[in-house]
Amino acid sequence: MARVCACGEYFNVNDEGELCLNPGTMGLRQIVRFLGAGTYQFDKSNYPWVARVRIMVQGAGGGSAGAIADAGESVWRAGGAGGGYSESLLDISLLGAVETVVVGEGGEGGIGNNPGTAGGSSSFGGLVIANGGAGSAAAMPSGTTPTTATGNAGPPGLTGQLAAGGGAGAGSVRLAAAVGIAGAGGESRLGHGGVGRSNQGAGTPTRGYGGGAGGAASYDRNAYNGGDGGVGVVMVELYG
Repeated sequence: MARVCACGEYFNVNDEGELCLNPGTMGLRQIVRFLGAGTYQFDKSNYPWVARVRIMVQGAGGGSAGAIADAGESVWRAGGAGGGYSESLLDISLLGAVETVVVGEGGEGGIGNNPGTAGGSSSFGGLVIANGGAGSAAAMPSGTTPTTATGNAGPPGLTGQLAAGGGAGAGSVRLAAAVGIAGAGGESRLGHGGVGRSNQGAGTPTRGYGGGAGGAASYDRNAYNGGDGGVGVVMVELYG
């Protein structure tokens, strides 16, 4: 009669006589991505084989302020801050049966001489949470003389085994009536902020997830909206 031997480190025989893999020995089997701002549910009963999860949470980036300068003058806006990032590797027993997942919405660009809004926080239940980045202020007054406007600091880390803050939005500079540079958007762990512009125009877009929008600039009554911050994201690696 033929016999089969199995390594007890990786396999077991259940009560029905079936040869089964031991939980936690299969490595990475699946990645679940929650894309697009909104609220979702993670139901662990859909993954009965899972032993551990690596949860990666990216907060959304801040929007930048809009700009309208007076006749013969200019304004240059700072960039929005990048969203924070948090991460944890957890045993599946630490999760509830169903966890609520929130993906933060990118902050909106300001219209007219109004500030950008903050990006939304992203989270996986109460276990892993990342802050959104602040929007930039409409701080620089219209004018022709040299001046600067300070960008917002990046958000601090929040909840997770690795909790990293987001990148600060860069400040802006006016050198003369039509010469200056708008601030670049803050970087994030999973994305890039909008570039700083040296000519008038709307706030610049982000790439990836969670970056802050680059600042807008206006000369001689031309109106430009601020840019929108990058949306957040939540990803869950499932280990068998």
